[in-house]
Amino acid sequence: MHNDPGSARTASASARKARAGKAEPAPVPRGCTALKVRQLSRRVSQHFDHIVGNAGLKTTQYSLLSNLSRLEPVRPSALADAMEMDASTLTRNLQPLIAQGWVEVGPGEDARSRLVQLTAAGREKRADASREWKRAQLAFNERLGDARIVALHAMIDECLDLISGSADD
Repeated sequence: MHNDPGSARTASASARKARAGKAEPAPVPRGCTALKVRQLSRRVSQHFDHIVGNAGLKTTQYSLLSNLSRLEPVRPSALADAMEMDASTLTRNLQPLIAQGWVEVGPGEDARSRLVQLTAAGREKRADASREWKRAQLAFNERLGDARIVALHAMIDECLDLISGSADD
């Protein structure tokens, strides 16, 4: 029998065409999603903390000051809800900001309620940190690319919508 190289090329081209007509199998998730998300979260936090730290804040503290700036005066429970954190975590995170004189807790609408707000020093600290946060965000965008950042934000928002309220699943 004679092997014709042309017929071998034709056969492999035919095989590729046959495979091309078939749908690729769906990818199967591998590994622990919680681990992957935490790894990403740690890396992102390290990046932002490194730059925002120039203003003397951690990124979590800057986020708290920014949310307070947007919502103040606000009940602690409403602030915790807006930041999607539990009340005890919020209380713990507020303590150093109160100690620094950047946040104050005062009386609320009745004797049992409290309101949280920024002090003048807190507004100034947030403004300083805002410049550093902007530098961190622009550097991060450049490193990953604007299209990837937009896609990442969209995927995060979609995932948050899909898992919202399913903590007990």
